[in-house]
Parts: sequence; structure tokens; C-alpha cells
Amino acid sequence: MGRISDSGRSRNEEAIRAAMDRLLRGELPPGGRCDLKTLATEAGVTRTGFYPKKDRDGTVREGPYQHLGDEFVRRLAALRQAGEMPDPRDAQIERLKAQNTELKDRIASRDLAIEELTAFKKLALSRLAAQHDEITHLRDPRPAGEVALPAQLAAVARNRITSIGPCS
Repeated sequence: MGRISDSGRSRNEEAIRAAMDRLLRGELPPGGRCDLKTLATEAGVTRTGFYPKKDRDGTVREGPYQHLGDEFVRRLAALRQAGEMPDPRDAQIERLKAQNTELKDRIASRDLAIEELTAFKKLALSRLAAQHDEITHLRDPRPAGEVALPAQLAAVARNRITSIGPCS
């Protein structure tokens, strides 16, 4: 690729600035983003012009449009800091990240509530079982000295007695 003339370079810089303004206003082409690649495409220049070049002797020189690329990145960062998102996808990503964080917080608080309710349920059931045993004990017609078997043991004992059969 040959060298570009001063008039060609100034035309390209004007095209880059116009494309930069459009992109930063949020006028994105279909399938485009608010980035250097889309800026280069919209301006009709190669995107390599936005990056530094390395000479054969190893020295690094600025790309022909690198100052405009840096300006674009600075302006884009300033818009984002101000809370404006020229790229609707970036705004959507930020909104979804915030929504995801909110949902994670809600899940964590609900998990905590479920743990507390489960502990309360265990405590309530054990208290109800103890109260039931106390009520059953108080309703037992046997004299105070006699020990009552739990209901299950009494049933097992009755089954064994009936399975042995009558004594002869």
C-alpha cells in the first residue's frame, strides 16, 4: 500500500471524525458496535491506521490515525462514566448485570429465610411432639406408679401374644 497524500489524509480524518460523532451519538450500523473496528469500517479506512507501527529497525511510530483512535476511546470512556451508553448492547449488558446481581441477592435472602423457617419447623415439631407425649401421659388412666409402654411397644407386645396362641 502506498503513502497517502495530505489531501487524502485530511479527507480520511474528516470521514473518521464524522463516523466517530455518529457512533458516539448511538447511530450504529446494523451488526456494528461502538468500537474501533466499526469506526474504521464506517470511515472507509483500514483499522490498522489506529494502531502503532513497528519499523524494520525495531522502532515504534504512531499509526496515521492513532490520535483519532485515542480520541474516540477517551470520548467513549467519558460517555460511559457519565452514564450514557451509545451502544445499546452495552447498555443491555449493564442492565442485565445489575438485574443478575439483584436476583442473586434475592435468592440469598430467600435461602436464608428458608433455613430459618426449617429450623423453626424442627423446633415447633419437637415441641409439639413433647406436648403430645405430656398430654398422653397426663391422660393415662393408670395409677402413678405404673409405667406405661409407648404405643408402638404395646402394639408389638399384643401381636406377639396373639401369634403364640392360647395357652393350653
